[in-house]
Amino acid sequence: MRWRIAAALLGTMVAMALQAQEPVPVRVAMPQEKGLSQQLLLSGSLTAQQDAGLSSRTAGLVAELLVDAGSTVTKGQPLLQLDTSLAQHELAQRKAALAAAQVLQSEQLRLVSEAEQLTKQQLFPQTELALRRAGLAQADAALQQAQAAAAQQQEVLARHTLTAPFAGVIAQRYTDVGEWIALGTPVLQLVSLSPLLLDVQVPQEYFAALPTLRRIAVQSDLLPGEKLSANLLATVPVGDAAARSFLARLAIQDNSVTLLPGTSARATLYFERDDASALVVPPDALLRHPDGNFSVFAVREGKAWRHNVTLGRSNEQGVEILSGLPKQQPVVVRGNEILRDGQPVRVLSDDSAARSNKE
Repeated sequence: MRWRIAAALLGTMVAMALQAQEPVPVRVAMPQEKGLSQQLLLSGSLTAQQDAGLSSRTAGLVAELLVDAGSTVTKGQPLLQLDTSLAQHELAQRKAALAAAQVLQSEQLRLVSEAEQLTKQQLFPQTELALRRAGLAQADAALQQAQAAAAQQQEVLARHTLTAPFAGVIAQRYTDVGEWIALGTPVLQLVSLSPLLLDVQVPQEYFAALPTLRRIAVQSDLLPGEKLSANLLATVPVGDAAARSFLARLAIQDNSVTLLPGTSARATLYFERDDASALVVPPDALLRHPDGNFSVFAVREGKAWRHNVTLGRSNEQGVEILSGLPKQQPVVVRGNEILRDGQPVRVLSDDSAARSNKE
């Protein structure tokens, strides 16, 4: 009985001591009722969407190289020229044959027209008219054949010039002037700089959460101060058995920043949360205990009350409090290190806090 009376007296004395204390100046913040988005930080390498080893469409001797490694080219720009002497001579022969076929066809057409007029006047035999019409048909066929041969040789001549299939930068040059290249031999490597892709390996447990992906932020190690946005271009649903992950391909949306293929970058994936029942408080409101648990001081009726809390996710917006913290009560974010449970506090405004910091 005596120890109960002593405990009661001690509690009363502690309460009276707390009431007699001068209120501790603190700063507070109101918890936000929202769920934080889940974040996933991944690293990967930037790759070009188009990376092609260009080869000549015909065999020949390299007469002129119009670009070198590092050259920026546009789509359709000539890159390499082969010696066209023989091809031009052949084209001249085909054009001469075409001209001869046109003359022969015109003459056969004149003969048929003349015979048709004479036949109408019954001054020309039908058999001779039929022969002339057959000759005209042969001339027409010969003309078409000459036209096709000339067009084919024109295409052969055009294939002596290698042009860029897309805009980009010449990454490698594999030949030089005076070298004979065979059909299909790679001569240049062309890499596009826009758009760039970021390939990352995503843990397998996030595959089902991809529909809730809200946004993607990318930070290149080449430009640490630039924050870029990206979108999910494709996923490879075949997982890596060793890493327990799958490939996700991200497309960089900001084309105003110059990035280089092959450099490293980091992507932060933000997933939406299904529920928004958690309270979010600033990280400064948390007090860590020696046993690893956390507590928060909430202000009610001019006093600070300690609440043991269970934490959830955290990001730059704050920390989720899943349980233990009452709603609609501000939490102490400055001055909570010296507080005791039930101690009187004086909430500082922003101006008061600024004066206190100067002092």
